[in-house]
Amino acid sequence: MGTSKKEKKITQAIAISKLQTWIKSKHLICSGSFFILETVEYSMIERFETFIRVLGGTLINVDSTKRVFIGKHRQVILYQAKASLHTPHHDLKDYWKENGGNYTYFDERQGFGGETSTFSQSCSIY
Repeated sequence: MGTSKKEKKITQAIAISKLQTWIKSKHLICSGSFFILETVEYSMIERFETFIRVLGGTLINVDSTKRVFIGKHRQVILYQAKASLHTPHHDLKDYWKENGGNYTYFDERQGFGGETSTFSQSCSIY
């Protein structure tokens, strides 16, 4: 597959910066040799794929089988994207080790965003 015009405009430095933002916000974690992004916004998955491709990686799959509550009565789909960077010792993995976590923002073991019952923080980070 060729690169799109959008991918040509995004530099590697911009892609790394955006992925680092998602690592800090706990939307992006590293698990083994994969990067896993969780979000309720599909457009974030599309941006993630673009950034990964700019860095020479591949989006492996997107899973949408989970639902999360926003408030007491509204459920939304939780998307989980799995990607691989083809460089084994990418600096992004080191950044995650220093600034990231083992669980995403949406992980039930943590409570969403540190909260125990509901998700209320906006996760639209671009």
